[in-house]
Order: sequence, then C-alpha cells, then structure tokens
Amino acid sequence: MPSISEGTITAPVAGTVRVNGSAQLSVRVKKHTIFGAALVFTAAVGFSAKGVLVKIAYSLGVDPVTLLGLRMAFSLPFFVFILVWSRGDGMGWTELLAASGLGFLGYYVGSFLDLLGLQYISAGLERMILFLYPTIVVLLSALIYRKAVGKKQMLALFLSYGGIYLAFMHDASFNDKNILLGGLLVLGNGLSFACYLLGGGVVISKIGATRFTAVAMTSACIASVIQFALLRPLAVLAMPLKVYEVTLAMAVFSTVLPAFLLSEGIRRIGPERAALVGAAGPVITIILAYYLLGEPVSLLQIAGSILVLSGVLLISLEK
Repeated sequence: MPSISEGTITAPVAGTVRVNGSAQLSVRVKKHTIFGAALVFTAAVGFSAKGVLVKIAYSLGVDPVTLLGLRMAFSLPFFVFILVWSRGDGMGWTELLAASGLGFLGYYVGSFLDLLGLQYISAGLERMILFLYPTIVVLLSALIYRKAVGKKQMLALFLSYGGIYLAFMHDASFNDKNILLGGLLVLGNGLSFACYLLGGGVVISKIGATRFTAVAMTSACIASVIQFALLRPLAVLAMPLKVYEVTLAMAVFSTVLPAFLLSEGIRRIGPERAALVGAAGPVITIILAYYLLGEPVSLLQIAGSILVLSGVLLISLEK
C-alpha cells in the first residue's frame, strides 16, 4: 500500500508522485485569494444594500437627519471599540485632527448629501453615481496635482458619464421627482469621498489604515449625532420598532462590517482584483431594488450600467 506523509505521496512501484511544498503553497495561495474575493464581494453586497435600506426607512416616515443620526449612533460603539483596541501609539495631534477632518468631510458630509439625494433618485442610480468616485479622483488629481489625463482615461470618463446619462434617462421614465437635484447631491457624496481618499493616503502611511478608519468614522458618527441633537427633538425617537431594525441593519451590515471586510479583502487580493469583484456592487443594488422596492429595470439602465462599469474598471485596472 502507498505510504502517505505530510507533503509527499510515495508508492512502492517504479516512479514517485510528489506533492511538494510549492504545490501546497499554490493551494494555500488559491484559498487565500478565494477568501479575499469573498470578503470583497460580501462588502459589496453590504454597501449595495444601503440605498435599498434607506428607501425602506423613508417609506416608514423617517427623515434624513434622523436616519443619519440613528445609523451613526448605532455604528459609533463599534468604531470606538476598534479605536481603543488599536491604541493610539504613533498618532499625534496632527494625524488625529487630519483623520477627524477627513472623516467629517468624507463620511458625515458625504453621507448626508447621499441621504438627501436618495429622496429624489432610485437606489440603482445612486449606486452607479457613487461608483464613479475613481473617475472623480482622476479629475481632482488633474486639477490639484496637474496630472495629465491620458487617452485611456479620457475614454474611461466618456464611457462612465455616458452611462450615467443613460441611467438618468431610465430614472426619468418613471420618476417625476427632481432627479437632477438628487443626482447632484449624490455626486457631491462621491466628490467628498474622493477628497477623503486623496487626503487619507498621507495620514494612513503614518498611523495605519485601521486606526485611520476608526478615527475618521468616529468623527463622522459624532458629527451626525450632534446634528440630530441640534435639529430634532428627542420626541421623534418614538418610532416603530421596524425603523430601529432597519437603521441597525444599516449600521452593522452597510457601514461597519463592509468597511473592514473590504480593507481585509484588499489586503489579501490587492486593489486591482478587489476593483473587479467590487464592480458587482451597482448590479447587486439594481437587483435588490427590483425585488425589494419594485424599482423597474430597463434596457437603458442595463446599457448605462455596462458603460459605467467599463469606464470605472478601465481606470481602476489601468496598471
């Protein structure tokens, strides 16, 4: 009978079949990659569900200020715990203020603009506009750092914004609200997040991604709660249990978990592969919105989605 030992299979007949260390390493790398892709995909599902959950909350009579306050209030304990757990070694006042300011801009201002925009446009269109942030980074880099926009990037911009135009036409076919205002508000979220990414690179290199995310999100959560306290009486918290279930789901499954699942996924498979997997996000939102909200799907929307995904991936995978 063949004898089996760790890493090697030997047979008493002529010839030897070996599963050597490099083969085992290859299997481990494949498992590592598959698991990383699964993390990124799960994060994409969580982020994609946010717009749908917001629409459900609006149908229950919640306003944007209250919704953002509840979402961030539920999220705050998680980020504070992560901040304490990661400790503040090597983080001075300069880094703390920079991370807090970027979090205020990217996640408080951006999130509030996004919630306001979702009052006017579909969840599918919102996710496609947010998916444009790599193109906004390219445009900001050209303006701030005087980086030239190449032919491939120009093509990507043309595809992306052409796709958004088609998506707007789709929304206009069934939506009688001010979709231009809604689109601009959500685009403001994308602009805020692009600034967050551009400014965050320097701070992350000094204090690390985990602490940076924890500080930035804690800042955004506190700002959101303060806004609610200033603009709304506590009496508005007397809402049905369903509202709290939806906002808690937004906090856990569309805010906290996706943020760290995505970071871990990128660490395992790299940003290029993560971009490929994350491209499923707008498609997931369209599917969820169709089944859970009854938002219509048309060939115009599908064509727009394909153009947006093509343009953004062309930029994201340019290397």
